[in-house]
Amino acid sequence: MEVTASMVKELREMTGAGMMDCKKALAATEGDMEKAVEFLREKGLAAAEKKAGRIAAEGMVDTNVSADGKTGVIVEVNSETDFVAKNEKFRDYVAAVAAQAAASQATDMDSFLAEPWSLDKSLTVKEQLSSMIAVIGENMNIRRFEKVIAENGIVVSYIHGGGRIGILVELESSVNNAEVQEAGKNIAMQIAAMSPKYVTRDEVPADFIEHEKDIIRAQIKNDPSNSKKPDNIIEKMLEGRLTKELKEICLVDQLYVKDTNMSVGQYLESVSKQVGTTVSVKRFVRYETGEGLEKKNENFAEEVAKQMEK
Repeated sequence: MEVTASMVKELREMTGAGMMDCKKALAATEGDMEKAVEFLREKGLAAAEKKAGRIAAEGMVDTNVSADGKTGVIVEVNSETDFVAKNEKFRDYVAAVAAQAAASQATDMDSFLAEPWSLDKSLTVKEQLSSMIAVIGENMNIRRFEKVIAENGIVVSYIHGGGRIGILVELESSVNNAEVQEAGKNIAMQIAAMSPKYVTRDEVPADFIEHEKDIIRAQIKNDPSNSKKPDNIIEKMLEGRLTKELKEICLVDQLYVKDTNMSVGQYLESVSKQVGTTVSVKRFVRYETGEGLEKKNENFAEEVAKQMEK
C-alpha cells in the first residue's frame, strides 16, 4: 500500500513523532493507522531506554490548585536541557502531570507512575512519560510531587522564572477573599525569594539548634578578641548569633521583602487586622528545578557535532 503525505500528517498529529518515523511506521504496518501508532509506541519505549542514562537536571516546576482553593499539588519534571524545558509541548506535558497528580490518590512515585494516564487510559503514567521522551528526544523524569490540602483555609500557588521555582502555601483563615489570596501570593513570593526552611522557630529541630550552637560557640572561642570574656558574655553572644541565624531560616521572622520595615509575621498581623480574622501560614512547599541534582556540563557545539555524526 502506498503511504501518502496525508497519512503521514495524520499519524504525526496523533503521535507527535517525526515525519520520517511516521513514514517508516506506516510502511512497516502497510498503512494500518492503529498498528502504526503501536509501532511508534514500541519504538518510543525503546528510545526511552536508550536515553535513560542521561542526566535530567533541567526542566520545570508546575502547580495545580483546585477551583475552591482547598487542594493544591506541586510537581517537578526534569529534562536534559533548558532548551527543551522551554518547549511548549514539554510545558503542556508538565501541566498535564500536575493535573494528574491533583486527581491522584497516590502517595509515592511508584504508585503514581503505575496508574492510568488520565488523557489516555490505555497507557500508564510511566508509559506516557516514555512516549514523551521519544517525541521530545531527551531523557525526562517525573522527579517528585506533593499535595497540600487546606483544612481551615486556602492553598495559594506561585511560579517564578517560568517554572524554575514553584511554591505552595497553606494559609489558615476563616475567610477567603481577595485580600487573603493576595497575602498568600505575597507570602509565596517571599518564600521564592528568601528560601526559608521553616515557618516558625517551633518547627526547628532541637538537634539542629544544638549543632549550630556548637559551631557558633567554637567560632567565638577561636576569636582571640574573646579570650578574656566571661562565660555569661560568651553565652549572650552565642544567643545573639543564633537568633540572627534563625531569623534567616524561619519565614515569620524574616524581613518582609516588600516592606523591610516589618517582618513577615508583622505583615500577617496587618493582614489579619484588615480582614478581621487571624491569617497565618500553616505550611509551605518550595521546589526549585534541579536542586540537589548533578548537572551535566557539556559544550553545546560539541553536543551539536555529536548529533551531526549520528
